[in-house]
Amino acid sequence: MNAAADTPVVIAGGSLVGLATALFLGKHGVPSMVVERNEGLSPHPRARGVNARAMELFRWAGIEDELRAMPSAKALAGNSGIIAAESLAGKELGALKEGYHRDTGATDDDDAGWLGATGWCLCHQHEVEPLLREHAARHGADLRFGTELAGFDQDADGVTVRLRDAAGAERSVRAGYLVGADGAGSLVRRLLGIGTDGPGALAHFLNVRFRADLTGPLRGRRFVMCYTISGSSRSALLPVNNADEWLLHVPYDPDRAEEFTPEHCADLARTAAGVDGLDVTVEGVASWESAGRVAGSFAAGRVFLAGDAAHVMPPTGAFGSNTGIQDAHNLAWKLAAVLRGEAGPGLLDTYEEERRPVAEATVEQTVLRSKDRPRLAGGPQQAPDPRIQPDPVVTFGQVYRSAAVEPDGTGGDPRWEPEPAGRPGTRAPHVIVKRDGKLVSTLDLYGDAFVLLTGPDGAACADAVARAAAESGVAVETLAIGRDVRNVAVDLCGAHGLTPEGAVLVRPDGFVAWRSAGPPDPAADVGALFGRLLCRPQGAPAGAAGGLAG
Repeated sequence: MNAAADTPVVIAGGSLVGLATALFLGKHGVPSMVVERNEGLSPHPRARGVNARAMELFRWAGIEDELRAMPSAKALAGNSGIIAAESLAGKELGALKEGYHRDTGATDDDDAGWLGATGWCLCHQHEVEPLLREHAARHGADLRFGTELAGFDQDADGVTVRLRDAAGAERSVRAGYLVGADGAGSLVRRLLGIGTDGPGALAHFLNVRFRADLTGPLRGRRFVMCYTISGSSRSALLPVNNADEWLLHVPYDPDRAEEFTPEHCADLARTAAGVDGLDVTVEGVASWESAGRVAGSFAAGRVFLAGDAAHVMPPTGAFGSNTGIQDAHNLAWKLAAVLRGEAGPGLLDTYEEERRPVAEATVEQTVLRSKDRPRLAGGPQQAPDPRIQPDPVVTFGQVYRSAAVEPDGTGGDPRWEPEPAGRPGTRAPHVIVKRDGKLVSTLDLYGDAFVLLTGPDGAACADAVARAAAESGVAVETLAIGRDVRNVAVDLCGAHGLTPEGAVLVRPDGFVAWRSAGPPDPAADVGALFGRLLCRPQGAPAGAAGGLAG
């Protein structure tokens, strides 16, 4: 990248995924410029389910505690399950009682068998985004609201991004890379000429944000969502604070949008509540489309797509925004490694290889789940769709191809791993360990750099990887089981598929990059390990791939 560039990365879109991208880049020491056409963040609650994997990433970014302290997060901490009823005050017709988030964290001994370092959080998007914006700015992001992307041109050395301010004045910014996190109607995607695949539009809805005291008909229940079915009226009622702040999802015909006046929306809220004459104040209405789409490609040259620009899915299960946050995390460390010169440009090709299969599988699951929800009103005799997989496969099951290697060089086929077991290509296992006298998750050990976790007798592995890292100019932290981290209730070696002489190398994003179950095989070319993992040409010195803008 040309050292005279204005910024290493321009991010188009200043909503949830764009701000998460800026924060994650900042955590890796990479400043960015976020451009957002709106003057400020949306005040509408919108998405609210932050799944366990996304919370792990926010934990690494240092904002988990602040997020859980947000008003909606505190108010909804005890909410779980989904019900269907004639109305909130009326007869219940069915329920999904499975928990939709967990409150226990990595320091809870009783939770040692759970898959993650932390649990779900229900927190509305209009509270999450200001937190992301604040921390992204602290980590060097240049946030430009009221500035829209007008176009861009890319060449072998970077991207020239044309920006337009609210007054219509245009200027150009030179960047190393451009990330399109500009939503379902992504201009970045359209300018790249990338189409989408999938079932497309499924339905159209209005989100009605309203105030009304529903503590009476609520009857102390703490649900995630209540589907209401009253005659021909269908809606979904979502608590914002379990008392007087609510969201109502209402199906609507975009061609008849003028019918949904504030008075009509208030009547729809009364119908859903089942309380005639209810005092309702409508505070906002926003339209949205439920759809299933995946971009035909997630990248073109130096331009990448993330979040809704890359994939759109129904809100069932809250996987859409969470998948986008995970896109941002995957892309951020790779951009940082290339910009620092530690990795070759080929590492960025693995972004699409790793994230697009996840998006395809997640879109498929969310579409199936959205079509399955009507069974709630049909009675217990209706079984769920057998194609629907349990949550961990989507929430934690990840897949990547080129960067994952066993000692013999295998590991190139995509694989899903519902319960991480230390295999290359999967998310590193969560195990409760003791470090510096404190209980933490193994996942808390990862995030900033490569980490080599060795067995208590893994000195040979540690030496081989240390030599390879030194020759490649890559920073690796080595932690030995029994010395630096200690078992608590689970055998750490066994959880990672290691003997005491083995070791596992974990990428900065917490995914297993390499494993040697025992001492390194003399025939294995451990010296070339980082060249393969970071897609560097044989013999290329560190720093040859690029450099941060100065």
